Amino acid sequence: MDIVITGQQAWDVEIGSNCKNIALEFSKSHRVLYVNAPLDRITAMRHSADPKIVRRLRVLHKQEDGLEEVEKNLWVLYPDRMIESINWISFDDIFKMFNARNNRIFVDSIARALKRLGFENVIHFNDNDIFRSFYIKDYLKPRLSVYYSRDYMIGVEYWAKHGAKLEPELIAKSDICVANSTYLAAYCKQYNPNTFYVGQGCDLELFNSGIGAAEPADIASIPGPRIGYVGALQNLRLDLELLHYIAVSRPAWQLVLVGPEDDVFKESTLHQFDNVIFTGSKNAETLPAYINSFDVCLNPQLLNQLTIGNYPRKIDEYLALGKPVVATRTNAMDVFSDYVYLAENKEEYIVMIEKALAEDSGAKAEERQAFARSHSWENSVAEIYKAINAL
Repeated sequence: MDIVITGQQAWDVEIGSNCKNIALEFSKSHRVLYVNAPLDRITAMRHSADPKIVRRLRVLHKQEDGLEEVEKNLWVLYPDRMIESINWISFDDIFKMFNARNNRIFVDSIARALKRLGFENVIHFNDNDIFRSFYIKDYLKPRLSVYYSRDYMIGVEYWAKHGAKLEPELIAKSDICVANSTYLAAYCKQYNPNTFYVGQGCDLELFNSGIGAAEPADIASIPGPRIGYVGALQNLRLDLELLHYIAVSRPAWQLVLVGPEDDVFKESTLHQFDNVIFTGSKNAETLPAYINSFDVCLNPQLLNQLTIGNYPRKIDEYLALGKPVVATRTNAMDVFSDYVYLAENKEEYIVMIEKALAEDSGAKAEERQAFARSHSWENSVAEIYKAINAL
């Protein structure tokens, strides 16, 4: 079968991406077209100097081919048409009219790429793209439409504005829905009975390579114990107050935060502490070495609509290296309860980190690694195939 993927994350995104991992797994057995989101007018105007936007503008101006083969059986499409920026529109009917137009423009680019590649009778896999992919089933007419829920998108104000109405409609009209957490599967099942929990994968090969890796030069001189986090430092997802409490409560611990910061993090008082180290963004290939250098790994997640149902892929990445992990207790974390220390408040975080440091052993590390190995992308995509074949 031929598969077309649309979604939230572009192929050239720097952070880890479920959708990219799924595309790579799909391409082992099928031809795949991974479609980046079309460039919208406001983004083009505001970020015209960004190299990624420059490339998209070159495609729009016919100075560069937007279709690129990146792996065997896997092509990436940079759409050659621009769409309008419409989320500022308050009236639902007017928004829907312009969104339908944007979708037609988007589908036109996709259809021409499919014709060039000789794709026919395709399956459309939609990675949480509520607006730009809302009408793809209607206009592209794929053999099967699959909606993939990996984030509670309408927990974010931008998506809630129109998505609170449109996402349930999109879930309902999709042929099947698959979700990476039990929480999101239950959410989708309200609107579509053909909903399946497919779990989550981890790039085990990459993170296994970090076992025994040398300490990165920029943190080699930092004394232990090192309590670390790897990932985007976003105020909407992470508990700044909790991180502040850990830094103040245990000044002998070194809190190492690896990843890009949003504006709130950049301006936070965490930068004033000697025992809080910000390393900035790092290439994905170097992240296992950072994790391997930590004594305890954290997922200091806020509890809100955006995060409560999310499957945190970083937990598998930590466990793949055998590291003790302390994380916020959520519904999605229940699957990890035998291998991760779960905390419900800032005081419990201190207790659990101390317990993780005291109880760590080679045997426990092996148990964590064995558990992480069960969360491969091969296994998750096998569940997606099973859902597709169930119809």
